[in-house]
Amino acid sequence: MDKIAVLIPCYNESKTIEKVVSDFKAVLPEAVIYVYDNNSIDGTDKIARSAGAVVRYEYQQGKGNVIRRMFRDIDAKCYIMVDGDDTYPAEYAKEMVDKVLKRSVDMVVGDRLSSTYFNENKRPFHNLGNSLVRFSINRLFKSDIKDIMTGYRAFSYQFVKTFPVLSKGFEIETEMSIHAIDKNMFVENTIIDYRDRPEGSESKLNTYSDGFKVIRTIVRLYRNYKPLQFFSLLAMILFLLSAVFFIPVLIEYIMTGFVEKFPTLIVSGFTVMAAIQSFFAGLILDTINQKNRQDFELSLQDKSNDLKE
Repeated sequence: MDKIAVLIPCYNESKTIEKVVSDFKAVLPEAVIYVYDNNSIDGTDKIARSAGAVVRYEYQQGKGNVIRRMFRDIDAKCYIMVDGDDTYPAEYAKEMVDKVLKRSVDMVVGDRLSSTYFNENKRPFHNLGNSLVRFSINRLFKSDIKDIMTGYRAFSYQFVKTFPVLSKGFEIETEMSIHAIDKNMFVENTIIDYRDRPEGSESKLNTYSDGFKVIRTIVRLYRNYKPLQFFSLLAMILFLLSAVFFIPVLIEYIMTGFVEKFPTLIVSGFTVMAAIQSFFAGLILDTINQKNRQDFELSLQDKSNDLKE
């Protein structure tokens, strides 16, 4: 098992990967630098290998697929995950590692949004998207993670080996954050400087398509991790919709003593039934979710005992 593993997922980062590997080797000389090449066609793997990194390959396209492979393959006491585009300074890695190894933090978040991100990033929709994602997740899950979408993080062995990677692309950071919140893991923020990509280096993140995937991921995870809240909200919407259908029928009955809009009354009744079903579905799923949390805590104890042995 490595003491510190630096994980760098890469796709066509030949312009920057040598500097990233060299910077992290200088700051963390005791760490093993792993570069996982994701079908690059610009020689990223050769440059990384010559810079001193251990180069491996993931042929399923997508950052989530690369991170899944990394987490399965590598055993370490502390993991640093960073992008290969040289936007995250290596000088903060030592502080992040110390939080994991000395204070037993499960996930350290490299917080760009509290420092230079909004000045350095030249894509305004990315700035807006990051702020909206941070607000929505912290509000929905009652957390205080300062930067949900950052690609610069440190993890404990416990986090890495209990995190089920489901996302295939850039929405993986959102999934990591919500998993840590839901499982009551120890999360801390470290404010870092952020610099925009150097000239000639192009972002692989599509503002609109990847932004939509992130929103879809938030909704999916909110449903999975907070089923009672999700389905109660759905039940409330359905109940209000049924009231919109029913009120005109009720007014007509009070005024005339007759119900002429039977189809509307029937639709209103079925909508109320759907609201009731939604609420009880939330109750059942919440009970299952509670049981899953108990099982998860027991599995953590088993893993801790295995590490001690």
